[in-house]
Amino acid sequence: MCGIVGYIGQEYRAMDVLLDGLKRLEYRGYDSAGVAILEGDTVEVRRAKGKLINLEGMLREKPLQGHVGIGHTRWATHGKPSERNAHPHRAGSVVIVHNGIIENYRELREELEAAGAAIRSDTDTELIAHLIDRGVQAGRDLLTAVREACARLEGSFAFGALSERDPSFLVAAKNGGSPIIVGRGHEQAFLGSDIPAILPYTREMISLHDGDFALLSEDGVRVVDSEGRPLDRDLMTVQWDPVSAERGGYDHFMQKEIFEQPRAITDTIGTRVNEAELDVDLDGIEFSPAEVERLRSISLVACGTASYACMVGKYMIEQLAGIPCEVDLASEFRYRRPILGPDCLVLPVSQSGETADTLAALREGKEQGSRVLSVCNVRESTIARESDDVLYTQAGPEIGVASTKAFVTQVVALFLVGLKLALVRGRLSRDEIRAHLHDLMRLPRLVERTLKLDPAIAKIARKYFKAEDFLFLGRGIMFPIAMEGALKLKEISYIHAEGYAAGEMKHGPIALIDEKMPVVVIANEGPLHDKLISNLEQVRARDGQVIAIATEGNEQIASKADDVIHILHLGDFLTAILAVIPLQLLAYHVATLKGTDVDQPRNLAKSVTVE
Repeated sequence: MCGIVGYIGQEYRAMDVLLDGLKRLEYRGYDSAGVAILEGDTVEVRRAKGKLINLEGMLREKPLQGHVGIGHTRWATHGKPSERNAHPHRAGSVVIVHNGIIENYRELREELEAAGAAIRSDTDTELIAHLIDRGVQAGRDLLTAVREACARLEGSFAFGALSERDPSFLVAAKNGGSPIIVGRGHEQAFLGSDIPAILPYTREMISLHDGDFALLSEDGVRVVDSEGRPLDRDLMTVQWDPVSAERGGYDHFMQKEIFEQPRAITDTIGTRVNEAELDVDLDGIEFSPAEVERLRSISLVACGTASYACMVGKYMIEQLAGIPCEVDLASEFRYRRPILGPDCLVLPVSQSGETADTLAALREGKEQGSRVLSVCNVRESTIARESDDVLYTQAGPEIGVASTKAFVTQVVALFLVGLKLALVRGRLSRDEIRAHLHDLMRLPRLVERTLKLDPAIAKIARKYFKAEDFLFLGRGIMFPIAMEGALKLKEISYIHAEGYAAGEMKHGPIALIDEKMPVVVIANEGPLHDKLISNLEQVRARDGQVIAIATEGNEQIASKADDVIHILHLGDFLTAILAVIPLQLLAYHVATLKGTDVDQPRNLAKSVTVE
């Protein structure tokens, strides 16, 4: 989830616009930063590892005076954070900045290297620059070269390109989940991956659609399709204040992050899935058959929301790979004196990579000789550095304290781990592998579809937001989803909420149920569905108000619930992710109706770095 800025015009130095815009987008990525600015006939590139201040110091010491340029702040996907992997990337006369993931980058790299291209970085982005430069060298104008290059790309991307051979233009392209905005000013044009980057300079903007290409010049902005035919895109006049602009027009960062989940899932899947070869590549993390057969158990450790992701992961890994899993709260793990060793894989899960208890659990595993594979969202974090292997989620920075997109990407990452171990053990047939991979590739689209339930869920929230207690029930893999739904509600609305395995309701919680208590029941398809319906009827018999999350086609549920939210069924595992989306939205709308501080709930911190 990188930040992109571009400028062409005479009113400002490009350097000043780019640095200002990148500061406004720094929350989107902070592994490295860079700019490319046209100085006379030459594009000068400046890049620096680490936070934007490092690049800023470099440019203040040796300023660039040009009026055409592109800039980038990076959240690493391909290649470790370093100066050579920082954007912009150059190939010949072409320089580009890019947000997204190119899924066929391996094939493209092999092709380009075979043709003699000197590829200097580990990124997929540089390959785009080489493809564009081929076209420019063949005499194409920059826009045509970009269109032809994009025809070769598979995946999601949003990028800006600049060429010394066509210096009067910037070109932008978009496909997939990564956003790109172009802005129009008087004899100038702007480019940004989000509105805040360019809002101080123009309020007239166009949000590019998938398959759009934009030509930016001092004459304005022109948008065309893949064939070069003009497109009529609506020009919006943005009236946001600066704080709203940082949130992308959403009322809260949490709301924005809920709606970013299709993109976050897409980026986390990235190029790790090869449907054609029925394979999963965990970014080069290897498990030999002998090592996997030697595994006695897997210990998943985490805190808060991440611990519920681990519980979902336990269901996935055990059922896919057939390896016993234990889930521990990281704060309790080392104090129970766990029995680990070389035949145990320790799997810490953390958004920040700095959670003190999870780090201590990691170190306990290392001390006992276990291999440590972490699932983490932040590169170069302490947990990432101290692990033997790291599988990065690509959620991008999460500003809201209550985790949403970090949770779903953690579950996706654990699903990938489960699939990889199952493949190594030979536990799945080709048809089973194909079905699981197909479901995973459909997931972002179905999450996007589930998010369209937002208006209906807002109405349900208005009906129940004055309740003082909620009960969340689920069975099987939906049990931890119920606990995550309860946690979201209590975190941001301050309503007391509990998540329970539905079969345990008779062992205590049923005593609390009356006409004042809403009960959220996740009534998914599966072998436990009839048992869950029985639990639901017990709630109804005690006048509990039932909110049911059920899969489409389940007509039985309507007569047994006060309100029903229908989601699609996506296999035995990934339906859990679709089920958590309505719970996030319900918690969000209840909290806003109660007027609480959604992004910064009282007494909570984003990352707990002390015990």
